[in-house]
Formats: sequence, C-alpha cells, structure tokens
Amino acid sequence: MPLHLQKLCVGCDSVEDLRSWIAERMAEKRRRGLPEEQIHTTRMAPKRAAELLDGGSLYWVIKGVILVRQPLVDLRSAKGADGIERCDLVLSPELIATRPAPRRPFQGWRYLPDADAPKDVATDEAAAPGLPPHLVAELRSLGLL
Repeated sequence: MPLHLQKLCVGCDSVEDLRSWIAERMAEKRRRGLPEEQIHTTRMAPKRAAELLDGGSLYWVIKGVILVRQPLVDLRSAKGADGIERCDLVLSPELIATRPAPRRPFQGWRYLPDADAPKDVATDEAAAPGLPPHLVAELRSLGLL
C-alpha cells in the first residue's frame, strides 16, 4: 500500500494558481534548456522513501483543504546554495483533483497513509457519469455514493 505526503501550498489561493505556477516554472525551464521536471524542495528528507515511491503522491493543502494531488516520481538529495542538504520531491506535472478534505495548519510536510488519503474526484465521476460536481457532492454527503 503506498504512502503519501501532505504539504501546505503556501501562496496559492486555488488549484488554478498552482496550475499556472507549474506552467510558469516549466516554461522557464524550457527557455533555459533545463530538464522539464517539476521539483519541490523541502528541508527534511522523508525516511520512508521506498513506500512513497511505491505509488505515493503529494497532496496539496490549499487554503486549509486538500484539493489536489501530484504523483511522486522521485526523491533526490540536493545541496542548496547555502551548503545545506535538502530533498527534491520530483513530481508529475499532472494535477489530480481530490475530494475536499479539511486540514489544520502545520509546518513542513506530513505523512498521509493511503487509507486516510482523500479519493480522487474521477472516482465520483465514474460512479455518477454526467452529473454536475455539486450534485455528486450532495449524493456523497447523503451516503448515496
């Protein structure tokens, strides 16, 4: 069973903000001739790397709610310009919408067991094809999905 990470998406007010930030970073890398990888650098390296790389994702908390995830591709050691060792989380640039899941503020990142991770919205769309998202959410709140 995969293990995931959750992290606050500081500075983003919406999933669209995150999407445009990723697009800007990829365009800048393209202009500079760098590999087009989306990397998020953290101060601490996860010790459970094997579990994270076995299908894990980074779940972004935006304005106190998990709304989207990005599959983890790799974890790499990196040294900052200040000489301090850090960890690069290499992410798939794909943003996968999840069911909203409220979270309290925290620092850094936290492990998120697969059983506690919010399900993807696509799962709802498969269960109720053609229904608008607000109706799917209402059916889910009533326990009908």
